[in-house]
Order: sequence, then structure tokens, then C-alpha cells
Amino acid sequence: MNRKSCPPLAGVSQRDGGGEASMKADKTNNYGYNKKLQPFANKLRKEMTKAEACLWKYALRARRMKGYQFRRQRPVLNYIADFMCKELRLVIEVDGITHFQEKTVIKDKIKTRNLEKAGFKVIQFSDDEVLNNMHGVIWQIEDIIDGIKDHPLDPPPAGDKTVPDSGGMG
Repeated sequence: MNRKSCPPLAGVSQRDGGGEASMKADKTNNYGYNKKLQPFANKLRKEMTKAEACLWKYALRARRMKGYQFRRQRPVLNYIADFMCKELRLVIEVDGITHFQEKTVIKDKIKTRNLEKAGFKVIQFSDDEVLNNMHGVIWQIEDIIDGIKDHPLDPPPAGDKTVPDSGGMG
């Protein structure tokens, strides 16, 4: 079994053999949190790859990434996301050499498709990118966060009178 491949989650439909998710991740369902996968996620948290550990230590932990809280090895839908920010609905995957094998590539595409259908933005980096170009990886993540902030995944609720920050220009 692939270390991030998990059994079906109750409440998520499985169709076409691809595990197509019908759930939208939002506050009402704790962003697709899958409590049944928590023991597996805890185990993976203790066994992070070198690239995952470096990305966590130097970029994502303790709100280092633009003040956003990321969680590591987060159970979401039928998967364990390497890193996830609920507020941005952003999933970051760090893939090792096994992710270049044909079967794993197909599983990763299905995982990405299902997470995107649930409302997440998914970005992927190779171990090599993280270990040899941490500054470039950080820059790409910051750029994606800026894009999400500029084009939120959800419009503000009806009647929301919040005015976007003008960056101190107003």
C-alpha cells in the first residue's frame, strides 16, 4: 500500500474507480478532516522524509509562511496531505522518487483531482526541489498564497461589509 493511500471515507462517494469526491471541504466538515486516518497521520508525522522535515522546519511551521498556519500530515478526505493550510485551502505535497513510478503518478493525479474537487489548491514539489532549492520553493509558495489572497476560493458571505486591505494606501 502506498504510504498515503487510504481506505474510503464515509460520506464521500466513490465512482469510476477513481474515488471521485463529492464532498466540498469547508468549516462545516472541518475541511474534509478524516478522523479515522489520525493514527496513520501521527505515524507519518514521526517518519517525515528529509525533504518534508526541511520544508516544515524552514518554511511552514510556526506560521512562518506569511502568518498562515500549516498542519503536517493532515488527514483530509481519503488521503494524508503532507501539509495543509485550512484557511487558504492549500495542500502542499512533497514527492520522492517513488512518485515517478507509473502507478504512483496515476494515484497522485486522482488524489489531486479529488482534493481540487473538494475545494483545495494542490501544489507539488519534488524532494530534490525542496532539498536543493528551498528559496525557490518558498518563493513559489508565497506567490501561490498571494494569488489565493487576490482571488479567494469563496466569495465573502452575503451582506459582508468587509473592505479588502488597501495595503496602507487608503
